[in-house]
Amino acid sequence: MSGFEHPTDRPVSAVAPRAIVAASLIAVLLAGGAARAQAPESGVENAGPEATVQAFHTALANGNGASVMRLLAPDAVILEEGDRESRAHYEEHHLPADVAFAKAVPSVRRDEQVTVSGDVAWVSANSESRGRLRDRPVHLVGAELIVLTKSSGAWTIRAIHWSSHEAK
Repeated sequence: MSGFEHPTDRPVSAVAPRAIVAASLIAVLLAGGAARAQAPESGVENAGPEATVQAFHTALANGNGASVMRLLAPDAVILEEGDRESRAHYEEHHLPADVAFAKAVPSVRRDEQVTVSGDVAWVSANSESRGRLRDRPVHLVGAELIVLTKSSGAWTIRAIHWSSHEAK
């Protein structure tokens, strides 16, 4: 998410546009009925996909990892820092760094676009993040694509793709 150095000190680079195409392909596959999974125990009941995405970002910024994970489907895929992570891998290895970043560096999301096709939706947005992380200035611009599915009245995040780079 950060496009900078996470607290884990992993190097970060911008992800190629092909990853966005791959995430879009996931949405098409989900719309066709492939790779359906049970919804998590708790989603954002009766709220639209944009409210679910907002709840996800709010949970990250508030350091509420349990709420973040409740919004992710059991088979969720996270594309970040050039890697593809399962939900379990994300929770164990990358979620703490994303929470630390979101708490330390405020981000403003803009140009959000929401597309809904039946029980599948994708939400894309640009972002700008400014602040300090470990006493270092941070100024990043980024893009995000989140794919969601609706089951039992709740939207659940199935795939996330984040990419960012230092602002010019």
